[in-house]
This record gives sequence, C-alpha cells and structure tokens, in this order.
Amino acid sequence: MSQTLTGIAASAGIAIAKGFRLESPDLTVEKTSISDVEGEHKRLDDALATAKGELEKIKQHTENEMGADKAEIFAAHLLVLSDPDYLDGVRNKIKDEQVNAEYALDEVSNSFITMFENMDNEYMKERAADIRDVSKRVLAHLLGVKLASLAEINEEVVIIADDLTPSDTAQLNRNYVKGFATDIGGRTSHSAIMARSLEIPAVVGTKEVTETVENDVTVIVDGLDGEVIVDPSEDQISTYKQKLADFEERKKEWAKLVDEKTETKDAHHVELAANIGTPEDVEGVLNNGAEGIGLYRTEFLYMGRTELPTEDEQFDAYKKVVENMGDKPVVIRTLDIGGDKELPYLDLPKELNPFLGYRAIRLCLDRDDIFRTQLRALLRASAYGNLKVMFPMIATVDEFRQARAILDEEREKLEGEGVDVNRDMEVGIMVEIPSTAAIADIFAKEVDFFSIGTNDLIQYTMAADRMNEQVSYLYQPYNPAILRLIKSVIDASHAAGKWTGMCGEMAGDETAIPILLGLGLDEFSMSATSVLPARSQIAKLTRTEAEEIANKALQLETSDQVVKLVEERSLNVQ
Repeated sequence: MSQTLTGIAASAGIAIAKGFRLESPDLTVEKTSISDVEGEHKRLDDALATAKGELEKIKQHTENEMGADKAEIFAAHLLVLSDPDYLDGVRNKIKDEQVNAEYALDEVSNSFITMFENMDNEYMKERAADIRDVSKRVLAHLLGVKLASLAEINEEVVIIADDLTPSDTAQLNRNYVKGFATDIGGRTSHSAIMARSLEIPAVVGTKEVTETVENDVTVIVDGLDGEVIVDPSEDQISTYKQKLADFEERKKEWAKLVDEKTETKDAHHVELAANIGTPEDVEGVLNNGAEGIGLYRTEFLYMGRTELPTEDEQFDAYKKVVENMGDKPVVIRTLDIGGDKELPYLDLPKELNPFLGYRAIRLCLDRDDIFRTQLRALLRASAYGNLKVMFPMIATVDEFRQARAILDEEREKLEGEGVDVNRDMEVGIMVEIPSTAAIADIFAKEVDFFSIGTNDLIQYTMAADRMNEQVSYLYQPYNPAILRLIKSVIDASHAAGKWTGMCGEMAGDETAIPILLGLGLDEFSMSATSVLPARSQIAKLTRTEAEEIANKALQLETSDQVVKLVEERSLNVQ
C-alpha cells in the first residue's frame, strides 16, 4: 500500500524510479592505547593526504560540472584539512592521551561539530556539516573502510538518505540519479542548492524517508509540492507521469520567453534580474533570459583562500562579469562578510550574536584598507559596462555617507592616476534592517536605488532566526508587517525619482510576485532558473489586478490570510 511523506520542495521536478538507500559504512571507533606517537601521527597525515587528494578531484569535477561557486564548498572542506586548531587538537590528543588516531580524530571532530551546531546561524551550521563530511572521509581511510560512491550507480534510481553531504551530491550522475529524498535538510542546505544546479528533483526534511523506503521499492519524488510517494499504485504513477509531462511542457513554454521583455498583460514592464556568486554564473544568467544581475555576491572572491584577493584579481572578476553582460545592469554588493562568515586569514572577534555584529559595511568602514581595495577594483571595472554598486547592512544615514565618501575619494585618486572610471555609476544600498526601511524617505534623497534583502529584513523584523526550527514559524514573508515595510521603501524611492529592487528569496516566490508587482517593485532579482517561470507568471497578470491584490493584502491581519487571498485569485502560476 502506498504511503505519502511530506517534506520541503528543494529542487523542482518529478522523479519516478527505484529507491536506492545510501547506507553509511560502519565508522565505529574504538579507543586503543598506543606507544608509538610518531607512528599514529604518520597514519593521520597519510589519511589526511589521501582525503585531500580526493577532495581536490571532487572540487575540480564540481567546477567543471556545476561552476566555480558550487566548487567553493570543497575549497572550504580543504581548508578544514589545514585548520591548525582542528588538526593540532587531534595531534595533541594522540600525544597527550596516548590514544589511536581514529579515536582522537572522532573525539575532536565531534566536539567541533557540536560547538558549531549549537550556534544559531546558517553559516556556522554549514561549517558543522563541512567538518562532519571531511572527518568521515579521513576516518574511513584510518579504519580502512570504503565510502559509498554514488558515481558508480549505473541504473535509474532515487537516492534515499538521512542527508546528502556536498561530496555525495557532487558525485551524482544525472543520467542515473533521477532525484533524491532525505530525512533532514532545508532549501538552503548545500545538497539542495547543488540539486537545483543539477536540475535533479529533490525533497528534503521528510524526517522519516529512510525508515519508510526499502531498496528497489518504487518511489516518486515530487519536487514541486514537497511530497514523496512510497510504493505508489499504477494510478498514482500514471497521475505523476502526467504531472511531469505538464511540467516539461511548462518548461518548453518558459524557454520561448528567453528573449522576451518582462511585461504584464497591460504592458507594464519590470526588470527580472538574477543573483550570482562568481563570474562563471553569468552563462546561466544569459541562458535563462535575465535582464540584468541584481546581486553579485562578492564574498566568494574572499573565501576558500589564505589571503585577501588583490585589487587586480577583483578587477578582473568584476570586469569579466560586466563585459559579458553587455549593456545590461550589474549590481555588485560590496563585501558582506564577518561575524557569522569567518575568513581564516582575518582575525575577526568571536561574537555571541554574529548576525547582529561586526559584519558587512561595519567591518568595511572599520577596515577601510580592505574596503578601499575593493572599491578601486569596482571603479576600474565600471568603465567596461553598466556596473552599479550597493552597500550591505546599512543601518544609518551616517554609514552610507561614510561609505560614499570613501568611494568618492578612491574615484578621485584613480582619475588622478589617469584611470578611466564611470563618473555616473549608480550607488545604492541594501534594505535589510528595519531602521533603514523606517526612514527610507530620508535615504532616498541620497542613494540612487534600494535593493531589499528580504532574507534578513524578515528575520530582523520578526526577531526570529529562520534557521532555528523552534521559531521558524515566524519567518513569514507574506506577513502584512513585512509587506507594509516593503511598500514604504518602494513609495519613498518613487517619490524621489529613484528605483527599488529586491534580491531576497521572496523576489522569485510565486505567491509573493503578484503582491510585489502591485506594490510597484521595479526589479526582481532571483536565482537564474526562476527567471523564466516568473516572466511567464507576470505575463498572465495585469498591473491593475496586482494592485488590487496588494492593497487588500496590506489590510489583512495574518500571513495565512495573504496566502489565501492570492490563491483565491488564481494567480499562483506553476
């Protein structure tokens, strides 16, 4: 008899195939007393070297198949293998306690994992997953155990696992792995992000899929609605085959819109842009018909390395992006790192609440040597295309004025050196702090544009960490409080003759799109693969309909009421 499990739709599509349970090998560790410390240190070093070689190959394969930004995950894994705090902890335990290498590694790894998992922010939890993945690989070599290789699968299957590590996901062969379902995870987990890049349907966070699915039992993974159907009936298989066919037809229809403008039925134009992390992502942006780049996250340039990127390295990256985009706008965010995103070569303070701490523009204004280098690179690149700069985490007008003053100083220096720069380059800010939204009318007199970062704006407004399961119910994009803040920002920009974009997850959300359109949002920036579905949805709306929806939504009391309003108007376009 069939059974339906509910999880999180992490990657769109539908897969129907036999279940393949990813069994973890027995990595049970026993504590053994040793007398040859040097011998154990050598065993550890040999295992580390082997693991490093494997990870370098996986990193290269990932870069070839999925792009440099996805390969950065493995750059982070390689950094774990050279982290002195971590490795010295293992070596010292072997020496001080006279214990075997695998026991020392397991004990130190678990203490690091526990420490990071107990930190309530996304980056630190990802760091715990990195250490778990890396330590498992090294431990397997110390124990002489072979890790399961998904690359060796040679028949069509749906992977069933408690979770998939980044190195698991990187090995998936799209010809055979039709989809996957996991017990844990969310839309922002490494495996979910990589599944979307591979266009493999995925449902995560089912809590019980590994307890329910046996090998070779047929499984349907519905990555559109977040369901897993175990041992489906023939009628169910037929229904989902039709649902898959309908989805494939929609994708064909979307593909026809690649070169079209984004317009409503009554010819109101908005701009659909894409978010990127590296220059290599531009190909996907253009292939999906985006009209610009609404967010280039520059922190990838700083991660996975042992020192700060030089001005020339940054200039080359920015120049490559703006040149490849031609005359299309490219909004580049200055460095958004620190606090919750550590760089091993920067001696950043440890913080109890890093999301509210020393990060982004706060770090850049304090460390203006880092900031000035980036601004010089951006100014130089501005001569090669339609580059716009925006500052993240701006909370006060004074912060913006300080950042703008440093930018102006560096522009004057470059011009004095005879370097071409675009004097008319637009300079804007991220709106992700409620204080900024509250005085958007004041900011609008000084900035050239706003870009609303809803991921942070929602959690700061609701005082709820979206990665904390106990309060995740408060992460409500459609809450009227959030909608009113967004409206105030858009209205303030328009009153001053400026424009407002949005680069958070909400911009590509099919429930939010009609409301945002009605509120007057000028630019929607999202993952590249969301651009064509959004364009299709907007083409079926009129601006008048959207304004009616938005005005009603602003008067409602709860997030659920807003969702029901959109659904009742049949504006959710799959």
